[in-house]
Amino acid sequence: MPTQIKPQNEKGALIMDPGRRRSMRVLLSVPIAVSGKDAENKDFTEEARTLVVNAHGALIALATKVVPNQIIGIANKATQQSLECRVVHVGNAQGGKMQLGVEFVKASPTFWQIDFPPDDWVVPED
Repeated sequence: MPTQIKPQNEKGALIMDPGRRRSMRVLLSVPIAVSGKDAENKDFTEEARTLVVNAHGALIALATKVVPNQIIGIANKATQQSLECRVVHVGNAQGGKMQLGVEFVKASPTFWQIDFPPDDWVVPED
């Protein structure tokens, strides 16, 4: 699919296509532990796996019901590193699990430990 070129604003800066993702998706199954409060505000911890990852988060399958904008913790079981994530999408159930789109509260492109991440995974230093 060709990239759409957007017009420039008054200052000459290109306007980013709102349909464009911030970083490329990579199909990668990573064992994770997800924790937080469920939709009924009860504590939960669940073993899960990623379906897709990118520099800003992941798509995961989770049996526990959560709601959009909820903050959950995700621990990468291979590295024992943990991050807070925001639920940005609650999808359809498959096999008794909901597909959730989650984004890191704070950018962390190295969280998934990919040896050769796509070029667009570089996060500018603050």
